[in-house]
Amino acid sequence: MDIGTVSAIVENYGTVTTLTEEAETETTTSHATIQEQVTRTATILEKILDHLRDAIPSFIMAAIIFVIGVMVIKLICRMFRRTMNKASIDGAARSFLVSFVRIILYMVLLVMVLSVLKVPMSSIITILGAAGLAVSLAMQNCLSNLCGGFIILFSKPFTAGDTIEIDGSVGIVQSISILYTKIETFDKKTVFMPNGKVSDAKIINYTESPTRRIDLKFDISYNADFRKARELVLGVIAEEKQVLKTPEPIVRMTSHNESSVTLDVLIHVNNEDYLSVRYDMLEKVKEAFDTNGIEIPYNQLDLHIKDKV
Repeated sequence: MDIGTVSAIVENYGTVTTLTEEAETETTTSHATIQEQVTRTATILEKILDHLRDAIPSFIMAAIIFVIGVMVIKLICRMFRRTMNKASIDGAARSFLVSFVRIILYMVLLVMVLSVLKVPMSSIITILGAAGLAVSLAMQNCLSNLCGGFIILFSKPFTAGDTIEIDGSVGIVQSISILYTKIETFDKKTVFMPNGKVSDAKIINYTESPTRRIDLKFDISYNADFRKARELVLGVIAEEKQVLKTPEPIVRMTSHNESSVTLDVLIHVNNEDYLSVRYDMLEKVKEAFDTNGIEIPYNQLDLHIKDKV
C-alpha cells in the first residue's frame, strides 16, 4: 500500500468522525429543544390548572347564588303581584310593574354573580355604562315606548277594558305591556300601539264617563212637514227605554241643504247601550217616516226651462 492510499484513508476517517460528531451535537440540541418545549407546555398547563383550581370555588359559588337568586326573584315577583292585587291596582299596570321589577332584580343578580367571580366593580360599572350607552343609542324607540308606558300607567288616560280611539283605531284595551298597548277592534282585529306614540297621540276614551251621547242626523224633503217629522222622532225616542231622560233629548232642525233639511237628534244612553240604541233609532225612524209619508230625499237637481221670446 502506498503512502497516497494511506493518506486518503486517514482523511476519509477524519471526515466520517467529524460528521458523526456533528450529528451527535445536532441530536443533543434537538433533544434539548424538545425538552424545553415540553417543560414550557407543562408549566403553562400547570398554571392553567392552578387558575382553574382557584376559580372552581368561585364558579360553584356564583352558580349557587344564581340559582338561589332566580328562585328569590320569582318569589319576590309573586309577592309583589299579590300586594298589588290587594291594592286594587289596574291589571295592565300590574303586568307592567311586575315586568319592570323583574328586570331590575335580574340586573342586581347579574352584578352579584360578577362580583363573586372577582370581576372588579369598576369594570362592572364601566361595562354597564358602556352597555347602557350602546343600548340607549340602538334602542331609542324602545326607551321611548318604555317611558310612554310609565306615562300611561301613572296618568291613566285609559285602563284595560276601556273603549278608546287612537290614530283612527277604535277598540277595547286588552293590556298595557312594557313597550306596547294591545287593542282589540270591534271587528276582532288586534292592534299593537307603541307606548311612545300612544302617550303623544290624541286619545279619545269613550268609557271614561258612564254615559255617552248619540248624535244622529235625518234629512227630510222640503215638501215634508218638519214639525210632524220632529214629533215622529220624539215618539220613537219615547219608546226607547234605554234612552236616558236626563239630559233631555234634543230634536231640532239644524241646516237647509240643496235638496233637504236636516234634523239633529241628540240623546244620551249608558255606554253599554250605545250601539244597540243607535241601530234601533235608525231603523225605527225610517219605519216611522215611511208609514207617515215623510220623504227622505236623495240628491236631485231641478231644471227650469224658459221658452224663447
